Amino acid sequence: MARALKDSIDRVIEGNCVEVMNDLPAASADLVFADPPYNLQLQGDLRRPDNSKVDAVDDHWDQFSSFAEYDRFSRDWLSAAHRILKPDGALWVIGSYHNIFRVGSILQDLGFWILNDVVWHKSNPMPNFRGKRFTNAHETMIWAGKSKDSKYTFNYEAMKAMNDDLQMRSDWTMPICSGHERLKDASGQKAHSTQKPESLLHRVIVSSTQPGDLIVDPFFGSGTTGAVARRLGRKFIGIEREKKYASIARERIAGVKRAPDEALEVTKSKRAEPRIPFGWVVERGLLEPGTVLHNSSKRHHAKVRADGTLVCSDASGSIHRIGAHVQGLDACNGWTFWHYEHKGSLVSIDVLRQRLRADLA
Repeated sequence: MARALKDSIDRVIEGNCVEVMNDLPAASADLVFADPPYNLQLQGDLRRPDNSKVDAVDDHWDQFSSFAEYDRFSRDWLSAAHRILKPDGALWVIGSYHNIFRVGSILQDLGFWILNDVVWHKSNPMPNFRGKRFTNAHETMIWAGKSKDSKYTFNYEAMKAMNDDLQMRSDWTMPICSGHERLKDASGQKAHSTQKPESLLHRVIVSSTQPGDLIVDPFFGSGTTGAVARRLGRKFIGIEREKKYASIARERIAGVKRAPDEALEVTKSKRAEPRIPFGWVVERGLLEPGTVLHNSSKRHHAKVRADGTLVCSDASGSIHRIGAHVQGLDACNGWTFWHYEHKGSLVSIDVLRQRLRADLA
């Protein structure tokens, strides 16, 4: 019997992730974030030069008998994830060189459409103690739409704002989880060997979801996805087969405070904002017919007409057409090119557009 979605939201569900996802309604999730076993294939203990043992990932859940077994496991959970995603949903999956190429091939075979591979550059990676290879200082995340036709969420302007008004690149430098953020068990040891930093999930969630979206994490571990989702006003379903990790995650998330609604809004793309014709500015009296507009240097000017067009010495037309005409260009954004005089200063007419957009909100 299918699991009711409302009974699963904002819960940590113990069990096999494939079975649990197959019990969820199809096309119900906006995003799947997956941090699956990496199949590290460690051969014996790893030791430092002083012969002390490195606390490496040697948990039973990361061990597979062969690549074929790991591939079957990957195909099963990726198929279940594909089924629960909405048509415009997306998947993030993180891995290392041990597994990410196998996972990437399988998800393409299943119909996912890769949008980016993002390199998480670790600013404080574990050294290569044996000195026989390069220090492994990064992990790779694949971001993929459910299909080639998915109209996936990407908050481009928010990512640009987060990056000091520069386009966010696909290489992200962040420290590994350590210090006060690293959860400890009763004995003072790491509660989970592969706990991811909240900063990483924060960027993933802000970039590719909206407040209220549902995120499913099939390998929930210590609950980083759920903790960040709750703080950012998203819903989550966490699936974890290890009882001890599920218990840790529940306790962790219970202590997370949701941010206020007004703090959850992100910078929206210009294309997502309501279209405002310049004629509205005129008919609502924000600029009077006959007002003279100038460019920022006052080299060019044109007069506003009652129908929202502009007229210059030898042409008439829209704010964009006349802006391009006076400069001898093929195109122009008239909203940013033209200015009006107010109390002795030039003010962009885009200020008036934003005022009208605020009235529509």
